[in-house]
Amino acid sequence: MEQKRKIGGESLRNEDAMKKDMISELPEALLLHILSSVPTKAVIATSVLSKRWRSLWKMLPKLELYFEHDSSEDVYRLLILHKAPILESLHLSIEDKSARLDIRILIGIAFSRHVRELVLSFCHEDQHTVRFPSVLCSYNDTLEVLKLTQHILLDFPSRVCFKSLRELHLYYVEFDDEASVCNLLSGCPRLQDLVVERHSNFDVETYTITVPSLQRLTIEEDSSQDMDGGGYVINAPSLKYLNIEGLYRIDFCLIENAPELVEAKIGDVSDIANENILASLILAKRLSFYFPLEIKYPTGIIFYQLVSLELVINEIIWLNLLSFMLDSSPKLQILKLIGRYREECPVGWEWNQPKRVPECLLLHLETLVWTRYGWQREDEKQVATYILKNARQLKKATFDPKYVEPEELEKRREMLDVLASVARASTSSHLVFEPVDL
Repeated sequence: MEQKRKIGGESLRNEDAMKKDMISELPEALLLHILSSVPTKAVIATSVLSKRWRSLWKMLPKLELYFEHDSSEDVYRLLILHKAPILESLHLSIEDKSARLDIRILIGIAFSRHVRELVLSFCHEDQHTVRFPSVLCSYNDTLEVLKLTQHILLDFPSRVCFKSLRELHLYYVEFDDEASVCNLLSGCPRLQDLVVERHSNFDVETYTITVPSLQRLTIEEDSSQDMDGGGYVINAPSLKYLNIEGLYRIDFCLIENAPELVEAKIGDVSDIANENILASLILAKRLSFYFPLEIKYPTGIIFYQLVSLELVINEIIWLNLLSFMLDSSPKLQILKLIGRYREECPVGWEWNQPKRVPECLLLHLETLVWTRYGWQREDEKQVATYILKNARQLKKATFDPKYVEPEELEKRREMLDVLASVARASTSSHLVFEPVDL
């Protein structure tokens, strides 16, 4: 009996040991897939587990290296020991000042490993920039995604060649001159997605984006540097999605060629010729606008394909833009308004409504959503009433009233009841008062 117990106990221990190391029995491809989601330093630490794990990390398809206290020699050693034939992704985040001098070697090793996604971030209190090695950019046919962040100087005296690059993100990097911008972008024949975040006119005066293959473009500016002037020239015949935000102090934003545009979001744009921006968006199907200041309306343009429009109502003058857009958008189906008023409505003010009922209200508008609806404001009541009285195809109108103190709830209810009693052109429309998620 005692012998059986010993045998049984030993069998259980062996079974437990097998269960504990079952992960080591997984196929290498599956192990590498799992380890790709684990921080690189943690994966390297597993090399002490067993002989099989000793070199497993060297075949990782993705590396994420952050060094603040590590020496650059440690990073070199890790990259040199890495043996995967294709490096899918390399993320380098560097805060060690001495490591900046070695960036050419680090990127050279990455390119020799045929890296497909390269993410570089340089942060340091002294604000000095590190020069991106242009000599390594004369030809590369494997890099597909490049993301550069802060304190990186891009100086390209001649055209680069990133033959396979599809996605480029530039976060507060600096260009040496305007030619460097052109030499980088013109050397990316397959570029589809470009994100630019920068300080206004910080490095170059005219930022020219001429990319025939570009489909998505985002431009965001931080105006905290108190620098004026300059602007953008955009020539992207394949562009489908455009997002521009924070252009406060520039002189121009010329969208010269974007015939394929589907959706555009234009926010916080002022002090420039906004007329050009509106006129260049006439082929878009979905538009979102927020101009803090009064804009110029281009004459004679029609948004023939526009089906969805979102406007941020920042000042009373914006209601005149609404009138202009209703008149100019004959196929509009969805209208979203967001209230952000800072001024009181003048006594006796009347909305400059369209001279005739717009075609979109008579034939196409089906959905109205008004977020932060100013139920106590005469100007907003005039606009809401006009739309309800004339939108013959309206199916649903949703109003999200502005928050009020408890003592004003009864007054707000009465005002909303007045709106609900408006004789609507569409007898099948559904009127809703409820919060709307932005």
